[in-house]
Amino acid sequence: MSDQIVPPVAAQLWSLHEDAAKDLLGVLERVAEIGYTAVEPISLYGHAPSAVRAALDRLGLGVCSMHVPFPSGEDAPAVLDACQELGVETLVWSLEPEEFGTLDGVVAGARRINRAAANAAARGMRIAYHNHFAEFVNVFGGRRAYDVLLAELDPAVVVELDTYWVAVAGLDPVPVAAGLGDRLEFTHLKDGPATGMDDYMVPFGEGTVDVAAVARANPAVRWSIVEADRSHQDMYALLRACYDFLVGAGLATGRRPVDTGGAS
Repeated sequence: MSDQIVPPVAAQLWSLHEDAAKDLLGVLERVAEIGYTAVEPISLYGHAPSAVRAALDRLGLGVCSMHVPFPSGEDAPAVLDACQELGVETLVWSLEPEEFGTLDGVVAGARRINRAAANAAARGMRIAYHNHFAEFVNVFGGRRAYDVLLAELDPAVVVELDTYWVAVAGLDPVPVAAGLGDRLEFTHLKDGPATGMDDYMVPFGEGTVDVAAVARANPAVRWSIVEADRSHQDMYALLRACYDFLVGAGLATGRRPVDTGGAS
């Protein structure tokens, strides 16, 4: 990646949500064994944030960010309390697809996110926006809903680009990622047929997404996050293959070295 700083690799725990609901701490151990440097949780499954934090510290895992509803309503204090105790710096969430059906819906959604950003900032945390594909399909006056949303958001709101859903929307995620500049701090990387929300993911390099080009697209990215919404393969094997792809090619850094010396 020439002089570009290579970002560390994290695992989005949605990939393992069924196992995590039964044994979150066991899942964390297996993710650490693969070599991931951090996780992006979606839930603590009833565990106290302090207990999860202790497990992460023991395993040498960080929390790159956490998917949690925007702290903009009456639940905001509880959301922020839990994230603060866990040591989360960036809270990530999305608007609903129907909110992109009208221009007014996009603007109203942006205002809600901005309230969340102000609430998070008061606690020393930030908000990041995670896309699906409605943001790129809906267009108003020649402007994609995603561009409208970013223009309406407080500049303090950063971006987590799910590059796979960009591909599902029919766009090339490489120029999309490159065009986001310094605002793009997190990427979700996944591979598959890129046909819809019910796709089954495959190891990097076996689907239709040029994951290597996406990983190189924007030097501002701080975290490359591997996610597989669903797969016909064993999910731990899939996460290991994706880790090996990124780290072995020098596209991300991890805790376990990958032997690229060829056959023994």
